[in-house]
Amino acid sequence: MENIDVLVVDDEAVIREGLRRILEKEGFHVETSASGQIALERMQEENFSLVITDLKMPGMSGMEVLKAIKVLQPEVPVIIITGFSTVDTAVEAMKNGAFDYIAKPFTPEQITEKVRKALDQRAVLIENIFLKKELGEHHGFDLFVGESKEIQKVYRRIIQVAPTDSTVLITGESGTGKELVARAIHNHSNRRENPFVAVDCTSLAENLLESELFGHVKGSFTGAIQTKTGLFKVADGGTLFLDEISNISLTTQAKLLRVLQEREITPIGGTQPVPIDIRLVAATNKNLRTLVAQGTFREDLFFRLNIIPIDLPPLRERKGDLPLLIAFFLKKFSEEMGREIRGLAPDAMALLEDYTFPGNVRELENIIERAVVLAEEDLIQKEDLELRLSGSEGTGVAAYVPQNVEELKETKRQIRERAVEPIEKAFVLQALKRNNWNITRAAEETGMLRPNFQALLKKLRISVRSQMNS
Repeated sequence: MENIDVLVVDDEAVIREGLRRILEKEGFHVETSASGQIALERMQEENFSLVITDLKMPGMSGMEVLKAIKVLQPEVPVIIITGFSTVDTAVEAMKNGAFDYIAKPFTPEQITEKVRKALDQRAVLIENIFLKKELGEHHGFDLFVGESKEIQKVYRRIIQVAPTDSTVLITGESGTGKELVARAIHNHSNRRENPFVAVDCTSLAENLLESELFGHVKGSFTGAIQTKTGLFKVADGGTLFLDEISNISLTTQAKLLRVLQEREITPIGGTQPVPIDIRLVAATNKNLRTLVAQGTFREDLFFRLNIIPIDLPPLRERKGDLPLLIAFFLKKFSEEMGREIRGLAPDAMALLEDYTFPGNVRELENIIERAVVLAEEDLIQKEDLELRLSGSEGTGVAAYVPQNVEELKETKRQIRERAVEPIEKAFVLQALKRNNWNITRAAEETGMLRPNFQALLKKLRISVRSQMNS
């Protein structure tokens, strides 16, 4: 029999352990979680065959967990359990994709029967015909270009999340295409006929940002000479994209959290809340977990935003897409400028293949545009790229001379990260070896929280199973 991994989510320890005992006797591997937030984090790291979740839980309810699972792993059946059994909640749970519904108290026989029925009918929807057709016949998706495994994972997640109204958090370095992801989600959603409103949270002062988002009434502050409709209301019925959300203040974070919870806004100086119907997509190039630990980003807002995460790989991790991207930008700029550029000379192509692109796809686009302008022949030469390498060519980040403050920050971050990575790898591997590859014990011994230790493993691409078998 295949390994069946079951995730049990309940804030009551006695229920969690009771279900664990029942299911482990039937030969299932069971993992438990005390909250919806932690359960969803686990589902982003591991694949489960079945989820059993309580309906009434503090923080994130079982219904919210169910809706998120239907996006994260739509093929996974979900059984809802509750002590508040009513026809209405049963119907709502089934409408939102629950496989079945059972009321407390329940018998071991009832649970095992429903679990086996759910597993018998499990359908693998991720590999459905539509997805194969969408990803198999093209070299890209919307305005994205690429067919690498890393970028196909992004396409897959966009297709999964777009038809829903779930909040999405897009993470990735500068220049990886976070706004393109947000637009693709909107364009493939039921809201595509309504507005897509993008807000750069770094471009406005704090007081102006609040006014832009929530609006204000005439005379509410100095300079408010007329009533202004906020962008939340402008995006009503559509999608609001908040780029670089890590830059908003704790005060604005609190107001944003309330908007997400209540689905209404109160303009500055106003007294009456205004209902809104928006789908929120947020993006950041910073690690929000780190900011939460530092106290500069609200943990409750992070959990609200991180329902469906999409992480964009940097260009250096999807080098297989480089020829496609170069061809795409070459064609684009050659047509725009009326040039007949056939391609790149071999040494120019080799230079780009060895380059680490601290500015990611946006930097590559700028490099090709500049080269098309400067090229004196029908083939772009190495000199036309103007990469400004110093020392031996192709040495990557350390040899790159940034062109602006944003690129400087990104280059410094990459240098620090690469310098620290060997120490981090040695740290976690030694801790795991000392604790017989038990993640929980290794985390405790080193003074880290288990989720943080697991996040470090994921960042370093360390698989405990692979290390144990090596």
